[in-house]
Amino acid sequence: MILDPDHSALLIVDVQYDFCPGGALGVPDGDSVIAPINAVVGSFTHVVATQDWHPENHVSFASAWEGRQLYETVAADGIPQVLWPDHCVRGSRGAALHEGLELDRVSLILRKGTRRELDSYSALFENDRSTHTGLDGWLRAVGVKVLCISGLATDYCVYFTAIDALRLGYEVIVLADAVRGVGVPPGSVARSIDRMKASGVLFLDSREIG
Repeated sequence: MILDPDHSALLIVDVQYDFCPGGALGVPDGDSVIAPINAVVGSFTHVVATQDWHPENHVSFASAWEGRQLYETVAADGIPQVLWPDHCVRGSRGAALHEGLELDRVSLILRKGTRRELDSYSALFENDRSTHTGLDGWLRAVGVKVLCISGLATDYCVYFTAIDALRLGYEVIVLADAVRGVGVPPGSVARSIDRMKASGVLFLDSREIG
C-alpha cells in the first residue's frame, strides 16, 4: 500500500522496557515489534512515539489499592480500571523507550497516564473517554489523515488508540506484525483484533507499507 507521506503518520505505542520481556509488565514477544517498526519508519514524514509516564501510586497500580489483586478490574471514579503491576514510573529505566527503536525519525514523543487519578490507554484520549491528550490537535496541524499504529499492547493501548482514531475521522491501519498483546484476560487479544476489524481498522504487515 502506497501512503502519502505528507498526510500519514506512524504511531509507535509504548515500546518501553517495562512492556518488553523482562519488564514489570512484559508483553510476550513484545520486543519483536522493533524490527518491523524500524523497517517502515523511513516511509513516514510524521512519526509519533508514546510513553506511559506514571507517577508513583498511580491509579492503575494494584499496589495503590489495599486488598485488591493484580489484574482485577475496579471502578476508579466510575471508570473501569484494570489493576496492573507498578510499571513505567516516570523517570525510571522501565519507562524509557527501547533503545532499539530508530528514534531519530520521531517528530513527537507524547507522554500519557501522567495524572495519578486517571489512566490513559489511548494515545488520543484519557480513560474518561473525553479528555484529549493533545495528539489529535498535533496530527491535524500537520495534515495527517491516515494513522498507522504499531507497538504495545494490542488489546489495550493499541486497541483504544485505533478505536478513538476512527471516531475522530482518521483512516486507521494497524501494522499486524508490529503489535503484540498482553492477553489479560485470556482471549483479549483476539477479541480486540476482531472488534478493530469490525469497526473498520485495516490490518497490514509492515512489508505492505511503502
